[in-house]
Formats: sequence, structure tokens, C-alpha cells
Amino acid sequence: MDTSELKQKMQDAFTSWNEKTYQKTISKFPEQRKEFTTQSFTSVKPIYSPSDFDESTYNEKLGFPGLYPFTRGVQPTMYRGRFWTMRQYAGFGTAKESNERYRYLLGQGQSGLSIAFDLPTQIGYDSDDPMALGEVGKVGVAIDTLADMEILFDQIPLDKVSTSMTINAPASVLLAMYIAVAEKQGVSRDKISGTIQNDILKEYIARGTYIYPPKPSMRLITNIFEFCSKEVPKWNTISISGYHIREAGSTAAQEVGFTLADGIAYVEAAIKAGLDVDNFAGQLSFFFNAHNDLLEEVAKYRAARRLWARIMKERFGAKKDKSQMLRFHTQTAGSSLTAQQVDNNIIRVTVQTLAAVLGGTQSLHTNSRDEALALPTEDSVKIALRTQQVVAYESGVCNTIDPLAGSYYIESLTDQIEKEAEDYISKIDAMGGAASAIEAGYTQTEIQKSAYRFQQEIERNERIVVGMNKFQVKEEEPKGLLKIDEDVQREQIEFLNKVRAQRNEQEVKVKLTALKTAAESNANLMPVILDAVKVYASIGEICNTMRGVFGEYKEHVVI
Repeated sequence: MDTSELKQKMQDAFTSWNEKTYQKTISKFPEQRKEFTTQSFTSVKPIYSPSDFDESTYNEKLGFPGLYPFTRGVQPTMYRGRFWTMRQYAGFGTAKESNERYRYLLGQGQSGLSIAFDLPTQIGYDSDDPMALGEVGKVGVAIDTLADMEILFDQIPLDKVSTSMTINAPASVLLAMYIAVAEKQGVSRDKISGTIQNDILKEYIARGTYIYPPKPSMRLITNIFEFCSKEVPKWNTISISGYHIREAGSTAAQEVGFTLADGIAYVEAAIKAGLDVDNFAGQLSFFFNAHNDLLEEVAKYRAARRLWARIMKERFGAKKDKSQMLRFHTQTAGSSLTAQQVDNNIIRVTVQTLAAVLGGTQSLHTNSRDEALALPTEDSVKIALRTQQVVAYESGVCNTIDPLAGSYYIESLTDQIEKEAEDYISKIDAMGGAASAIEAGYTQTEIQKSAYRFQQEIERNERIVVGMNKFQVKEEEPKGLLKIDEDVQREQIEFLNKVRAQRNEQEVKVKLTALKTAAESNANLMPVILDAVKVYASIGEICNTMRGVFGEYKEHVVI
């Protein structure tokens, strides 16, 4: 029997089942909903079959792990070779307090660090700046000078630990501090590994911790690409982030489409600056959300890998395999956590962990059960880390590569998300690229529409959130939450003043003047920022020097 006859026989069997069995059953026993959809509003059929997957396109669309188009994974052995990097995003109060948490996590089996910085650090203000009042150490660790970074990584060997830093507008400054700390430890810059988020476009879209306008911001990013391609070859120079886009309310396809559109903008900017695509593309990485719809999330990651590989190969002419690979970090969905019945969040995070692992992530942070209420306690962080470890060592899902491949539903959904994401990219291209789409408010408006629709469904009880709009119980006030002492700001300012009193003010002045001169030219700013960091110029002094040249970005309000 040839393929066409086999397909016709299968189609006849499906038609018979649908008419004689399925339709008769639901006429007597109606299904729970009139329409079933994914979390991103995509219609889901009652059953998927070979007619939903064209096996003749296997080599073109799926292939094999470690080979173009990387749908099935970027490494030939995936988790059979080694597990993903288990990172727990952490940082609060002073550098000393955060250092203690990092050493605790490393002692519990965490294999990489993920640094959270406080809001003043994220937008380039010193702890004694009036703009920092009430925010020092609250949502992350306060870093003012190299002295804080030295304490932050005390007794943590930077040649043995990979570090991810969630920092964007002042990413160049924090990377310079990290390099300087490593060198003080006797570790050369070519030996350190990790990632800076360094994704400013998504700040304009969904998060808001920007400093400079887009043009100088993109210059700083391409300066980092160029500097690291020569000096820090093991460093991922950007983590192009869909996480915050999804947290703001996007669909899965929007998360992929808008994130890859931003990636295209960064690649175009680097090429325009004179860089060869194969010299920097291998140091690009991505950052995605893991939400509750397990199968949709798995399809999302597979679609993103395949689409990015094609973009890099066909649009930019990248020749190296590493340049075509979409390597990504995942964080479970903070927006999915509820303040009600917080232990339910452990279950949500477990589902999301499985989604990330089944989708082939390279590193993972699992949120803690109490994060809807406060920064997580040590016990909560340990449970979150143990969730990853149980999935890795006990679930069996790591024994084979891309275990859901060939599922008619997964392959159909992968194709659908890829097509929708590609359509978004085409629309953004027609507008002149990601920056133009952001300035026009297109990207923000699309996300807002999706977020509003999702919230409406919750409020109408069409979408159930267990413990919040169904299965509620009366609960006592939460106890034992982690709270940041209000003395943190005073202690941090005292330490900053001590550093200023001990440093050579003339050296600082000379280095900041050199930075201003370089910013006014077309020079790469990384070497002069590194020079300023090494004489203990503060993050506020460095960023204010560049503010004086570049100005500050004023938000485009979308109505």
C-alpha cells in the first residue's frame, strides 16, 4: 500500500470515528467547554492525527539534535550529556547578604549564579541618589562600586562558576566590574563565562528600566559585542528576552515573534557597526518564559529554535552552526504565581519546569512558592531548586532527546506558532524594524490586547486559576516572609562614602573625563568603562557621565 492509499484509509477511519463515535458521544454527554484553546487562545482540536503532520518534511523541519534547523535541540546529546545549568535568580539587600545566599545555593547543588540587582542599580543611580530613596536593596542587590562586586563574589571562584546578570541599561558597567573582580582573583577575562541580559529593546516594550535613547543604547550593546568577541570569548553578550514580554501579557507566538524581531535588530546593528556575523552571533543567547500550558510551551521553544536558525542562515548568511543556534535560558512564569494558597505555586512551577526541559532549555530558574508575596525565603528557594533536581534525576524525561517529537499535536502546534511568529516579524519588518514598531506603539498595543483578553477570561470564570477564582479557602495572614531591613540603605550609603574617601579622586576624575571624550566620539566604550570601574568610579558617576552626552529616553505613551 503506497503513502496516498495509507493516508486515505486513515482519513476514512477518522471520518467514521468522528461521525459514529465522537459526535454521538458529545450529543449525549456535552464536553466541558464549547471551545478548547491553549493559554494563548489557539483553538485545540479534539484529536490530532497523521494528517496534521507531513512526514515528508521531517528532514527539513525537524532533522536531528545538534543539526540545522535545531528544532530537536542545539546539542547532539542534550541532557544525556549533561543537564541544563540550574540557576536560581537571587539578590537582595547588601552584597554581603547576597553573597551568603549564593554560597548557600551553590552548597545545595546549584550549578550557576543568576544575579538580581536592585532598581537603582538597574537604572544607573548610586544608593545615595535622591532617586534611589526607598528602593535600595529591595528587589535585588545594591551595587555602587567595584568594592560591592568584590564582596558579592567573595569566596566564589569565577573560573568555575557561570554567572548570569539581569542587567540592561548599565550592562556595560556591571560586566566591567565582573571582569575586574575576576582579574583580582587571578582569573583572566578569556576564562570567565556567563551572560548579561543587555536587552534594551524589551525595556522600551515591557519593563521600563532604560536610561538612554535607543541609538546610544544600541551603540553600547554593539560595543559589548565587539569587545567580548575579542576579549571575553566565553561570555554570552546578550540575552534577548521574551520573558518580560510574556509577563506583560503576550501570547506564546507574540513572545517568539517580538523577541526574534528584537534579535534581528541587534544583529543588524552589529553588522552595520562593521562586525562579521559569524564573529559575534555565537555569543547571542535568548531568555524565554515557561508558562502553564505545558504542551504549548514545548512547541514554542521548538518553533523559536527553527525560526531563528532560518533567519540567521537565510537573512544574515551566517555560516557557522553556532551562529544559527538559538540557545536559551528559561524562567518559570512569575505572573502565574498566586498570593492565594501559595503552595499551589510549587505545582505550577513543576509543570513549567517540565515544559522548559521537554522544550530543550540550556539553563533554568524556578520561581519560589512565596514570590507573589515577597522575596523568597531560603526554604522556598530550596524547594524550587529541588524541583529542578527531581525532574533531572528522577522523572526520566532526560533519558531521550526531544521526547515529544512526532506527537501530531506538538508538531502541528510548533508549525502554527512558527507561522504566527513569522507573521509578526513580517509586520515589524514592514514598519522599519523593532525600534520603529516600538516607537509607533505597535508591539506594546498587541501585548496589551492579549493581556486584557486573558484577564477578562479570568474575571468571567472562563479561565480557571485554582485557589484564586475557584476552589478558594479562607486563609490566615502569611507568616515568615523575607523582609528587607530599612537600615540597608543607610549601611549601603555609609559603605559608598567609605569607598569614596579611600579612592584616588584625581584618578576617578581623569577616567570619567576620558569616558566623556570617548562617548562624544565613535570609540568603543568598554575599555574606558573598565578603566573607570577599576579606580572605583561608581555606577552613578559612570552612567551620569554618559547621560550628559546621550541624554535620557522619554517613554512613548500608548493609549
